[in-house]
Amino acid sequence: MTRLARWGGLTALFLALITLSIFLTINAVWLYRLDIHWLAISQTVQMSAHKIMHNYLQMLAYLELPWVTDLKMSDFPTSFTGMIHFHDVKNLFLLNNVVLVLSVGPAGWYLHQIKQRAEQWRLLRPVQIAAIVPLVLGAMLAVNFNGFFIAFHEVLFRNNDWLFDPDLDPIINALPDTFFLHCFVLAFVLFEAGLGWLYWRGRVAIKRA
Repeated sequence: MTRLARWGGLTALFLALITLSIFLTINAVWLYRLDIHWLAISQTVQMSAHKIMHNYLQMLAYLELPWVTDLKMSDFPTSFTGMIHFHDVKNLFLLNNVVLVLSVGPAGWYLHQIKQRAEQWRLLRPVQIAAIVPLVLGAMLAVNFNGFFIAFHEVLFRNNDWLFDPDLDPIINALPDTFFLHCFVLAFVLFEAGLGWLYWRGRVAIKRA
């Protein structure tokens, strides 16, 4: 396997792992269901947990499904700027899904190739380096989540439409900052778990050799 092929395969592997972690986090409906109770969201918005979940699933369907072109939540109106932001988020989610689909094949091919060549040890150093990134980001979250959250939006979005007015976009009351914190933590944990699995495969291959 040439050096270019190895770098391409390794890049595809990390892209697949990152986008898979994001995809699983986005669709972790169970996390929001738990947070409705943990964060007392029902009391905040004066709505039953069942009704909140119904609206959340409507929002998620719009964000995740290409054929759902209109955001219609039964109990939460959306302003014009709110719609622009949700549309921007939808584009990012769909981009993530496209990258995931496109990278899974090359990533699987790369894993198969290094297994056939007994070169799984090549995973160890890249995995060790990649594992540092979530730890650094996690430390930033712990020190100043609000600052991290603002910087995150400023990097990803070209406008300030993500600054919702609760009177115009009451859905923001049902999406507290702590919920997003939990989402970031889950994504980091999933990514680190994937890296741990790759590292374990490399170590096992070395022991067998």
